[in-house]
Amino acid sequence: MMPTIYLIRHCSAKGQEPDAPLTETGERQALALRDFFQDIPISRIISSDYIRAVASVTPLASTRLLPIEQDPRLRERVLSVEPRDDWFDLLRRSFEDDSLALPGAESGRDATDRILQVLREDEGHGTTLLVTHGNLLALLLQHVDYRFDFDTWRNLSNPDVYRLDIVDNAWSVEHVWSDPACG
Repeated sequence: MMPTIYLIRHCSAKGQEPDAPLTETGERQALALRDFFQDIPISRIISSDYIRAVASVTPLASTRLLPIEQDPRLRERVLSVEPRDDWFDLLRRSFEDDSLALPGAESGRDATDRILQVLREDEGHGTTLLVTHGNLLALLLQHVDYRFDFDTWRNLSNPDVYRLDIVDNAWSVEHVWSDPACG
């Protein structure tokens, strides 16, 4: 049996760049996230190395005296290396065809494999938090349950928390929390 893993989309940020900090709202959300996990035992926190992801769990890590292990495999998926006006349609198509990859960018399948590597390496560590980004999170959710799709990504909030349980190789996922202020 594998442990419980909480999948977290980062709090509200000022941009999409790797060094984009949290907004004031995002900082409040990080405190609310800490409060949500108040009574949940946590053994490990693994985060994307982007500033907004790390900052989302810094209050929790500080309270629990846990290190935040930064893992670049939890970075957001690169859909295109160039800005594109049709990115929204491309993203939608990439959920329907996980092999779709633009030149120099990453397919949904490759991005999913990347986050699955992190999950496989975590076996036996107790309850773990994985802090990542919306597209990568939605791709993992789709891997676990085909009913999660492009609309799942579109409806994710910042932050958002899903609980992933893996028992006897059966995976189940449940949405467990989003910031009440997000609606």
